[in-house]
Amino acid sequence: MAGDSSPGSFKAKWGVSPSDVFYHFGTSGMSVAAATAITHPLDVLKVRLQMQRIGQRGPLIGMGKLSMEVVKSEGPRSLYLGLTPALMRSVLYGGLRLGLYEPSKYVCEMAFESTNVLMKIASGAFSGAFATALTNPVEVLKVRLQMNTKVKSGPVQEFRKIASEEGVAALWKGVGPAMTRAAALTASQLATYDESKLALMKCTSMREGFYLHLTASIIAGAVSTVITAPIDMVKTRLMMQRESKRAGNYKSGLHCAYQVLLTEGPRGLYKGGFALFARLGPQTTITLILCEKLRELTGLKAL
Repeated sequence: MAGDSSPGSFKAKWGVSPSDVFYHFGTSGMSVAAATAITHPLDVLKVRLQMQRIGQRGPLIGMGKLSMEVVKSEGPRSLYLGLTPALMRSVLYGGLRLGLYEPSKYVCEMAFESTNVLMKIASGAFSGAFATALTNPVEVLKVRLQMNTKVKSGPVQEFRKIASEEGVAALWKGVGPAMTRAAALTASQLATYDESKLALMKCTSMREGFYLHLTASIIAGAVSTVITAPIDMVKTRLMMQRESKRAGNYKSGLHCAYQVLLTEGPRGLYKGGFALFARLGPQTTITLILCEKLRELTGLKAL
């Protein structure tokens, strides 16, 4: 992101000591985990909203009404279903997704002698897709726990149950749309944050600090939500299709998107969109502000 990005600085930033690498990925994972813990109830509501009226058109329940119904019928604890795998995934996925962005950008700079916005988009897409490919089983577990309130066993037991009853391949259900979403999310989120910081510093009196990070992260959160909402909905449907037999079996992400458009209309692709923004907006802001602060405390340069 902002700061010295010459090829000669690559060794200084990434090759000085193992502690620099640890701090780099550690600050990323910790910031994403903290943001996840704060916004997890909104993620639970988002998944519930995305599973409304499968294969049907009609009025949808809003986030406010759904949250009251969930708390009334299942109790406040239901808003934290799947929190353990969510935090596990955040540390691994978040650490890789954010942590790989800068190295990927420097590799692109050395290979193409450019750090324009296309290189930033490509770097974000690679880091997001790679991180998701490795952590998809934890995401499947998280989504299943968020929808199934009858699960009494812990995450490890549920993980084993999925693998034994549905096969190991079930742990990678929805990995295609998940990788696509993560690539789109990371590319739009980090590239937008990167470019927004540069533009704000160029056009305003803002400099590195809280207000610059806050403004740029809000912009990044809004852009990434609009781009990833339909992909996120498709990903959720694929991961939950065993529990959603009314809609039939989706053959792929494209088939799922087509079926949703056919049976639920264009609006169906944005089910849970407001909840996604209500979660992704604050999560993006918290993640990036906290990550910047942790990097400052550990002696790393700003993103």
